[in-house]
Amino acid sequence: MKGMYWKSSNRSVLYFLVLMVFSIFGMYSVEHFRIEKVQAHYSEKIEAAKLTAKAFEEIKLYKKSKNKKIDLNFDPAQTGLIGEFFTPITSNLGQLRAKQSSINPNFGALVLEYLIQAGADKGDTIAVSLSGSFPALNIAVYSAAKILDLKLVIISSMTSSQWGANDPDFLWPDMERVLYARGIFPYQSLAYSWGGIDDQAFGISKEGLNSLQYSASKNSLPMLHSKNYSESLEERMSLYSATMPLGSYKAYINVGGGTVSVGSKKNAGEFLPGLNLKHTAIHDGRDSVMRRFANLGIPVIHLVRVEELATLNGFTIQPKKLPEPGEGKIFKRSEYDLRLVVAVLVGIFLLLYMFFKRDSFIEEDRDESL
Repeated sequence: MKGMYWKSSNRSVLYFLVLMVFSIFGMYSVEHFRIEKVQAHYSEKIEAAKLTAKAFEEIKLYKKSKNKKIDLNFDPAQTGLIGEFFTPITSNLGQLRAKQSSINPNFGALVLEYLIQAGADKGDTIAVSLSGSFPALNIAVYSAAKILDLKLVIISSMTSSQWGANDPDFLWPDMERVLYARGIFPYQSLAYSWGGIDDQAFGISKEGLNSLQYSASKNSLPMLHSKNYSESLEERMSLYSATMPLGSYKAYINVGGGTVSVGSKKNAGEFLPGLNLKHTAIHDGRDSVMRRFANLGIPVIHLVRVEELATLNGFTIQPKKLPEPGEGKIFKRSEYDLRLVVAVLVGIFLLLYMFFKRDSFIEEDRDESL
């Protein structure tokens, strides 16, 4: 049996020190000297963000013209898009942090990116479900669609969760009407639902119901006539299919947690926030509009869990002032400079080659001397 012996290296420690120093310096350089790479469709994204910011400003100016107070404690960016803690038409609990984070014009650019990834092109038609809970995201959807020159078939809910469009005198339909009348957007909802539990405004007080009914009649809003969840689902699908075959829609966009659009709590994990290109058939939970479209192979854009979407895309959480268009990873992304990476690797290989080649020459000279 042969013994194994350790043999020390004849190479100078200096070789290893030089290699170590160069490697550390190279790694630092690669990490520190990154480049900002402009992302695809940059100009369209900027346009969508600017249009979103313009629409925000129009809402703010309108509220001021009506002497409606903007509470800086809840709406530090002074947008007029943050509602109140509770009003008679408040349908559910809501998170102020999420509502504040949604007021970012760069969400318009994010929706535009989702639509492009879904394959939407000029002239295509998108099915949309909007919630009064997130008026800023509704505006982002309209901005992205206008920049891409898309057609929208929209069904909106009138009620809102806390901190959304829950002012009885200035609901989401009112905001939509203002933006349409002022020529900001060419879009109006095809129909409105009461929203809330089972899309029937269950739990809303009598005062709140009277406010909703007054708003609907005053503005001559086309309302859904369904009396329960199942009827609302079928009525919504009938409205979408009456405009064009369901399989011809390019995408379905849902904003917020509208029950009939999303389903019950058991449906919570069925769709991820953002763009869903594929859908695994799930039989738990209630049937929903999202599930109907997804089962037809239609991409679903699900705008929920706002803070998660904001963090993922480099948006500010709870901004104290309105973020500037162009902020976020969807516009420019910090990436490694591949030229620098290659240069460092080549340098390391050259040093290794030089060190080992020199050692081989020393070994050859030593053998010849013997």
